[in-house]
Amino acid sequence: MVILTKHQKIVAFIGSYADSVNPGVYTCHYGENNGSLEVIHEVDGLQNPTFLAVDQENWRLYALSEGVDANGQRCGAAASYDIDKTSGKLALLNNEITLPMTTCHIQLDHTNQVIMVSSYHGGMVGLSPVLADGRIGQSADIQQHKGASVLQVQDRPRAHSVFLDRTNTYVGVCDLGLDKIKLYKLDLTAQKLHPHGEVSVAPGSGPRHFAFHPSYKYGYVINELGSTVTAFSYDEEKGELAEIQTISTLPDAFDGENACADIHVSPDGRYLYGSNRGHDSIVVYAIDAATGKLIPVEYAPTLGQHPRNFAISPDGAHLLVANKDSDNIVSFARNAETGKLVPTGSVLKLSKPVCIKFAVVE
Repeated sequence: MVILTKHQKIVAFIGSYADSVNPGVYTCHYGENNGSLEVIHEVDGLQNPTFLAVDQENWRLYALSEGVDANGQRCGAAASYDIDKTSGKLALLNNEITLPMTTCHIQLDHTNQVIMVSSYHGGMVGLSPVLADGRIGQSADIQQHKGASVLQVQDRPRAHSVFLDRTNTYVGVCDLGLDKIKLYKLDLTAQKLHPHGEVSVAPGSGPRHFAFHPSYKYGYVINELGSTVTAFSYDEEKGELAEIQTISTLPDAFDGENACADIHVSPDGRYLYGSNRGHDSIVVYAIDAATGKLIPVEYAPTLGQHPRNFAISPDGAHLLVANKDSDNIVSFARNAETGKLVPTGSVLKLSKPVCIKFAVVE
């Protein structure tokens, strides 16, 4: 958890669904008192710049985009920007094709040497180098997943997100179509992802996003199709996950349609949060430090529709929810002792927001 000095401030970057002629990526000032967001800069030129990754060391931003290949077919691309720390303005460095299919998630490695992207429609994960000047280089590796699972939507691989452990050694890919987390060993020298292993969740679960506990003893995947969270123990030396619990994201009385999306652990490691689309809530769990198991605390309404993504502020004080279908980002105060969420009254109206990333400005 970041304890801010009087010389520091927090900014937030927002990614959204947008046509290339309209603003799609935003820089916002974050208000520490009430978790408010104020747009201070916006850029257009990208098609559906949904997910973002921030290089805070070099002050660069990386955003998903869409491109067109030599045959005129839509494909995955990503754009790099320089960030002006004073004004928050973004200056485009380049826009490079990453995968032969459109992408849904982007992740920097911890040394900011490569970006990794996943393709839901293509069932693949790709790696591209980050050049010395921050531009994205040509694709260096593509790993194509194979197989299927039990539901109609799981008739093929659907790689949904990429995550790394703290050692920058092992990379995980949540594949909704396979009901598996595929594990790779990251080779920065060769710019390759070497297959390392995999772990399965219950058939029909549809793993989507993953979050490590700050201790890295545990990890948690939110399952989009099954409306569950699966908890794992993590062997950091071996790069192995082992299931310890699966728990519903919904209250017992709810019987409507729902699909989960995002998941985050509080900076102090005491609470886990996940988003429900349909129930339109954030589920809050307490984490048992001794076992890694989850205990439900509450199901907080998001005050909007289709909460696709959310973020906890670096100071741990607020949780901000991007409600895509109601075009708003709602701020909640986070009680550090109970984990519970209370609306602050601060709401930012924004077209189809789907990703929030924070950075601390010195």
